[in-house]
Amino acid sequence: MNALAKTIEPAALPTIGQILLQRDLVSETDLAKALHFQSTLGGRLGAILVRIGSVSEDNVLDALSYQLGLEVLASEHMPQDPSTYIETMRRSGIEPEWWIDQAAIAWDLDPDTICCICRDPLLPSLQEALAAAFQDKSLVWRLIRNRDLDMMLDLVRRTLADDGRDVTGDVALLRELAEEAPVVELVSNALSQAVNEGASDIHVEPREHEFDIRYRIDGVLQNRLTLPRSRFDAVASRIKLISGLDIAERRLPQDGRIGLRISGKDLDVRVSCLPGVWGESIVMRLLLKEHKNFSLAKIGMAVDHLEAFSRLANEPYGIILVTGPTGSGKSTTLKATLEEIKDGKRKIITVEDPVEYNIPGVTQVQTKADIGYTFARALRSILRQDPDTIMIGEIRDVETAQIAVQASLTGHMVFSTLHTNDALSAFTRLIDMGVEPFLVASSIRAVMAQRLVRQLCPHCRQPHDPPQAIVQKCLELQRLFPRLLTKAPQWFAAKGCKQCQHTGYRGRLGIYEMAIVSDELADMVLHQKPLHEMAAVARKSGYRDLLEDGLIKAWQGETSVEEVLRIAGQMGIDGD
Repeated sequence: MNALAKTIEPAALPTIGQILLQRDLVSETDLAKALHFQSTLGGRLGAILVRIGSVSEDNVLDALSYQLGLEVLASEHMPQDPSTYIETMRRSGIEPEWWIDQAAIAWDLDPDTICCICRDPLLPSLQEALAAAFQDKSLVWRLIRNRDLDMMLDLVRRTLADDGRDVTGDVALLRELAEEAPVVELVSNALSQAVNEGASDIHVEPREHEFDIRYRIDGVLQNRLTLPRSRFDAVASRIKLISGLDIAERRLPQDGRIGLRISGKDLDVRVSCLPGVWGESIVMRLLLKEHKNFSLAKIGMAVDHLEAFSRLANEPYGIILVTGPTGSGKSTTLKATLEEIKDGKRKIITVEDPVEYNIPGVTQVQTKADIGYTFARALRSILRQDPDTIMIGEIRDVETAQIAVQASLTGHMVFSTLHTNDALSAFTRLIDMGVEPFLVASSIRAVMAQRLVRQLCPHCRQPHDPPQAIVQKCLELQRLFPRLLTKAPQWFAAKGCKQCQHTGYRGRLGIYEMAIVSDELADMVLHQKPLHEMAAVARKSGYRDLLEDGLIKAWQGETSVEEVLRIAGQMGIDGD
């Protein structure tokens, strides 16, 4: 009797759909859609739910494990030598090609027991064939992720023979491979898992013999999957196909987008393909379409920064710049600012590339560079709309900068972003662009630089004693900013647990440096004084740099000293 059959009593167990509903992993609408597909096209319900992006494969495997009483096997607990599987295949008396067609492999657990894994362990014909092949053995079945099974099958296939099939130049074959169920499931599951883990980007990166799928979570890339290079062309073609890109073009960069519903959430995916030595590097930026409740109070600003920034944001005219590299949270800060100031009495217009999140009550304009609708051209049109407040996604050229300055000097409040390393460098960046120093000095009200640091996981953080140089630096900050450091220090370090994917961190918050333009600072901008002299003057108005703001948050137990130093650097820290 097959060991699998003994463990399953379908009438006594809930269906896979019921289990997923009970665990609140799928919606009734998605389940009904999957059941409709199943009745029309056939197939396993769990696989269909993964294919349509309603749930991740890991969630389905957990539910199947509960339903069938079978253990989910991790790839590291399997034999890594493909000859182990090939030997078992040959002892079965069944051709290895049959095993590969059935997507099944087996190996000896002990002299009397064979462990079997396959894509569909409930397939009666497969169970009967293996029970007959190993009549003198006990069969033990396990569940496994499709990607891990595919990796082992590919190793077996390559060991048995190299078929030499070259798909890179056959567009019809690439399109056919992109529509195959395993490829569709792999891409859908990668997207689903990324959404469930809160990833902002998915990176698909080919190497000589493998390719990696990595997620950017809390600003740090984490490897999630490594697959054989032979599967890369099909996966890349699938991504390009659903994002409207040319699957035959692999020599030039391409950009596309996908509108999807993943894990019950509407998603806008921006896709970028960049040709490399071993193939195209593909990056997918994940943007949830649902309205986010942005709030200045929740993005990590200290009390003094929050009060000063809120006051300046409500001024009737001038420019406020937020600076930092890509991915430092500048757009989120500006969206939170607009949420803060919108009161139904102001006309607020934004010009963005792209419009990532919709803000009710705000007119948002999307630039289209391919037809010549640039920031500068959009701004000229916006000024004819009689706005009170304008938000410019990014100042990229002198024309955009000059229009922003003119708008601020004619009674408009302008918010924008700029790529600089620190706050005070924004003045010299605009002057280098070609804006006259007297216009820069007279129009800008404040400049704020920011970065994002990871927050410590509250479930596993552990007390930590920082180096003496850090403690000494923070005591100086306590003297300068007594309002912020009233309590005893709460130093913690990252540890790692299941709740935070063993990273020690969960979520992010901002660290900031804000320079308010006083008359004295404006005069220094006008005369193009060195940055260190500007910093000395700015400190009279409460200016502190990114490192100092980060250390204040480490003192308060929100992040670790190690994370602050990773993001802000160690300039200004003496000693070891």
